[in-house]
Amino acid sequence: MADVMISLKNVSKRFEGTSGAAVEDLSLDISKGETVVLVGPSGCGKTTTMKMINRLVEPTSGSITVDGTDVLHQDPVQLRRGIGYVIQSIGLMPHRNIADNIGMVPRLIGWDNARIKERINELVEIFQLETEMLSRYPSELSGGQRQRVGVARALAADPPVMLMDEPFAAVDPIVRERLQDQFLEIQARLRKTIVFVTHDIDEAVKLADRIAILNVGGVIEQYATPEEILREPANDFVRSFVGRERGLKRLALIKVADIETELGPLVAPQVPTSRAIAEMDGYGLDWVSIVDDGELLGWIDRATAERSTTVDPAEARPFSAYVTAESSLREALEAIATSRTQVAVVVTKGQRYRGILTLERISKEIIS
Repeated sequence: MADVMISLKNVSKRFEGTSGAAVEDLSLDISKGETVVLVGPSGCGKTTTMKMINRLVEPTSGSITVDGTDVLHQDPVQLRRGIGYVIQSIGLMPHRNIADNIGMVPRLIGWDNARIKERINELVEIFQLETEMLSRYPSELSGGQRQRVGVARALAADPPVMLMDEPFAAVDPIVRERLQDQFLEIQARLRKTIVFVTHDIDEAVKLADRIAILNVGGVIEQYATPEEILREPANDFVRSFVGRERGLKRLALIKVADIETELGPLVAPQVPTSRAIAEMDGYGLDWVSIVDDGELLGWIDRATAERSTTVDPAEARPFSAYVTAESSLREALEAIATSRTQVAVVVTKGQRYRGILTLERISKEIIS
């Protein structure tokens, strides 16, 4: 295993006045630079587990180490200043402008003004915030903007560890998807160690390097990569939690580059249309791609080919949807569903033709 950044060993938490444990004898290792998502039903202890890492909740028993140091042997205030923390309600200071909110932790730990200003400007660029926004107050921002500022504030002191408690749950689905995409882009660059809590298995599948599916009492039912959980659920609880569409969810994890494409029917410009028709017949289709020295020009159907003697590129229609090697098979499936040709055309930079993906080919990945 890669170097462990966070380690929980036999951790339990019992709240006063309750009969059972919120978390019972939980052990979990999280590697440096990975995103681990804690997911499970209400009352499974996922938020309690995360809060014990920065001692917002004190464990009843067990040990928790962050970068090799036992958190119970650290001053809790200093510990929290070294760990980024993002919550659903964001928690920005309403009486401070955005620049002051972002620079709050660096200021508390003694950074000078020049360094703080440089860090704020760096984060403005990373999170694609507008510079003029820095003088505004939280109430003047949209929900999505406030959420980005909240994550920027958590990263301001460049902590090695970030805790994120359902950070995107309070925004609408469109903004949420954009925030998730931005999260993935930023994490690919920064490689922080992140513990992320959500109740949404789709969000977990999209964002996690590994997922810990918890049951009531903080019992880990399965701790594995999203692909492994969707392919081989450990038990009926996991199978039920991930849902019946786990085959479709897996498609979001598989890149087009990971599977073989078919060449598909194609001809060069100006060849006899009889060759184009023969290509169609060979694939059992009523259309053919026109490819000129590797560049995809479009497609023509059988009716167009039958009224001409040679393939005229001027008559080529553009494909309605393309995918690239970096696209997911789920995106390819959507392209097939909306395409007149009933295939997903795969191209690389500069409209360079790579091949096609058919529904039959993708279905093999669903059932594999």
